[in-house]
Amino acid sequence: MGEKEAKKVETPAALEPAPPPPVATVSEKKTATPPSEDKVDDSKALAVVEKAPDSKEEKHPKEEKHSKGSADRDIVLARVEKEKTLSLIKAWEESEKAKAGNKADKKLSAIGSWENSKKASVEAQLRKVEEQYEKKKAGYAEKMKNKIAQVHKEAEEKRAMVEAKRGEDLLKAEEMAAKYRAKGIAPKKLLGCF
Repeated sequence: MGEKEAKKVETPAALEPAPPPPVATVSEKKTATPPSEDKVDDSKALAVVEKAPDSKEEKHPKEEKHSKGSADRDIVLARVEKEKTLSLIKAWEESEKAKAGNKADKKLSAIGSWENSKKASVEAQLRKVEEQYEKKKAGYAEKMKNKIAQVHKEAEEKRAMVEAKRGEDLLKAEEMAAKYRAKGIAPKKLLGCF
C-alpha cells in the first residue's frame, strides 16, 4: 500500500526527479513541507513522508505505514487548505480595502466638484450683485450730477435776477439823481445817516 501511495504523489515539480524522502520524526512531519512563497494550486497534491519503524510499530508495519501516510496526507491537505483559505481571506481583504479606497476617492471627487460648482454659483451671484450695485451707483451718481446741475442752474438764475435787480436799482438811482438835479432839490432821505 505504501508503494501505491508513493506513486500517487503529485507535486508541481513532478517533472524533476526527486530524491527519496528523508526519514522524519513526528516533530519534523509538521515542518516537512513548508509553505512555498509562490502560490500554486496544491489542492490535489499529495505528499507522503515515510517514517522509520519504531519498536512498537514492528508488530504491524504495513498497517502503521498506511495510517501514518493517511495522517500525514491529511495534515498536509489541512495545511494546504488553511493556506488557501488564508490567501482567499487576504485577497478578499485587499479587495475590500481597494473598494473602500475607491469609494472614498469617488466621494471626495464628488465633494470637490460640488464645492467648485457652489463656489462658481456664489461668485456668479457676487458678480451679479456687484453689477447691480455698480448700476445703482451709476444711477445715483447721475442723479447727484443732475441735482448739482439743477442747483447750479437755480443759483445762476438767482444771480441773474440779483444782477438784473441791481441794474434796475442803479438805473432808478441815476434817474432819481437826474430828477433831483433838474429840480435842484435834495432828496428827503440821505444815506440814512442824517
